[in-house]
Amino acid sequence: MGFIPDEGKSLAPPGIVNRNSVWLSGVGWFSAMLQNAINHRPPLKSGVHRQVLLATIGWFIGYHITKYENYTYARLDRDMNEYIKLHPERFESKEKKTFAEIVEPFHPVR
Repeated sequence: MGFIPDEGKSLAPPGIVNRNSVWLSGVGWFSAMLQNAINHRPPLKSGVHRQVLLATIGWFIGYHITKYENYTYARLDRDMNEYIKLHPERFESKEKKTFAEIVEPFHPVR
């Protein structure tokens, strides 16, 4: 698929089981079941090959959507880190405080 530029191909591939793949696979399977129900056929028993096909297509599309999503977020992170390196005066680090300095002293009420 040609949606991801060459610089995005160096990213690690997403897992086979991810939220987009599972979601779109379920949508594909449900659409086959809905078509069976609309045509007054037994929804689970008829057109099993169509159910498997649509679920597989949904899985494939979801996998590639996740790849594109990972590329987009990596590109945004790269651009943000580059901006921070170019403008360090805008991102001055704050002084570190210990937890005891943040929390008020504890005085039990009896």
